[in-house]
Amino acid sequence: MEQRIIRQMVDSASRFVGDVQWQMAFRRLQMAPADSGLSSSAQLLLNTLYYLQGKGVISGQHDYLESADELMEKLKNTSGAYAALHGYELGAINNQSQALIDNQRNWVVSSAIRWSRADGIVTMCYHAALPGTAPTWGNVNTSLSNADFDKYITPGTTQYNALLADLDKIALSLKKLNDAGVPVLWRPYHEMNGGWFWWGQKSNYAALWSLMFDRFTNYHKLHNLLWVWSPNAKNQWCDEPAEYYPGSDKVDVLALDIYDADFKISHYDNLWDLGRGKLIAIGENGELPSAELLSKTQPKWSYQLTWGKLLYEKNTDAVIKAFMNDKMVFTREEYAAEAAAFAAIGDSVLESGLCGQYYNNMTLSGTPALLRTDANINFSWRQGSPDPAIRVDAFSVRWSGKLTAAFSEVYTIYSYSDDGIRVWIDGGLVIDSWVNQSGQERKGSINLIAGKPYEIKVEYYENAGDARVVLQWESPSQIKGVIPAGAFYLP
Repeated sequence: MEQRIIRQMVDSASRFVGDVQWQMAFRRLQMAPADSGLSSSAQLLLNTLYYLQGKGVISGQHDYLESADELMEKLKNTSGAYAALHGYELGAINNQSQALIDNQRNWVVSSAIRWSRADGIVTMCYHAALPGTAPTWGNVNTSLSNADFDKYITPGTTQYNALLADLDKIALSLKKLNDAGVPVLWRPYHEMNGGWFWWGQKSNYAALWSLMFDRFTNYHKLHNLLWVWSPNAKNQWCDEPAEYYPGSDKVDVLALDIYDADFKISHYDNLWDLGRGKLIAIGENGELPSAELLSKTQPKWSYQLTWGKLLYEKNTDAVIKAFMNDKMVFTREEYAAEAAAFAAIGDSVLESGLCGQYYNNMTLSGTPALLRTDANINFSWRQGSPDPAIRVDAFSVRWSGKLTAAFSEVYTIYSYSDDGIRVWIDGGLVIDSWVNQSGQERKGSINLIAGKPYEIKVEYYENAGDARVVLQWESPSQIKGVIPAGAFYLP
């Protein structure tokens, strides 16, 4: 294990210079946080998760409110390494006294601070008892009608005031973490598409989510939270997750709770499609997923979290060791090495655009008559000229730079030109139509990895008459359209 960690650190360092442009492009592509006032530490965590998406899965282990470190330590003893993500609980379910609950939550907070300072990631969930009732499991999974549920999200009611009182108690623990600079993947009111919790299968669920979001973000000023929306994987007992999605403006991570080893590609695809570029993760699992499956067919999962004692009830020691030692799985030490390399980049950014070289001939020969930066390739000069320095007919242009995509999938590249055009991406000739033509569309395909900058070169010539050149793209997650300025960077 130690040799593997050392190798990981060396690999990270050796990739550092070569990955700078990739990482910076990824920062420019990532989705904005739900909280516009997000703290710097939480923003850095979000940036790092986007950077690592597709490179491997971050390992995670949950511990209970009553024993905040027990199973993580047991995992370390079994596998030789800590998981990178430590899951904690803030909800009380054993009818404890308020004094005992406060002590247990304080222990959770202390553990989370230690964990974060050891370069681990913190995630927290909240099994909330029905507001105004005793902290028992029966009051977490109690049945509630839609009409009664609505009373808890209606200002001025007794139920609403009870809900706010409970939220304010939870906020005290989160504030301690906020003050300590600890970012938290906050995963409340999960598995809402099932009927086993009082907040489950409610038509106004999104209002409950929004109420907590507003209370924590705007009232309590908790800016250390990354908001994790976590439905259960669709099965015979629960609805389609999309029916309960509160909206991309209040969610940072879409995490699916998957049990019985039900790691179907449809679960993965549907969540990715719903998030449209947001981070996705496995919010809870019993059986550990196959690292090979994740890397080959479901590479966008950012992390997984094994739920409590199910680590040993659903997995053998051999399976646990194999998973934690797989090259596609990040342990805490390995995650720390990757995060440190990413953080060392600083605030550098790439300069947007393409370098355009314009020639007063159709053969791209000699010295360019004009050098300029173009935002993208979407020109309709008709019977005019690109610039006073360039003639109306018989000219050519070479654009060069880097192209970045938002999704890791096969892209179809389209050109529309009058006249000739050639397109290279990553050194490969994707479109080759170097002939006189009047407004013809051509296409080619290439597999792109999200955030990775690819060398792109586009050559174009105008013979006579109308002059037009447009470069578009399309993928399963990207509707057909002109490749935007934000996707191009100067060489």
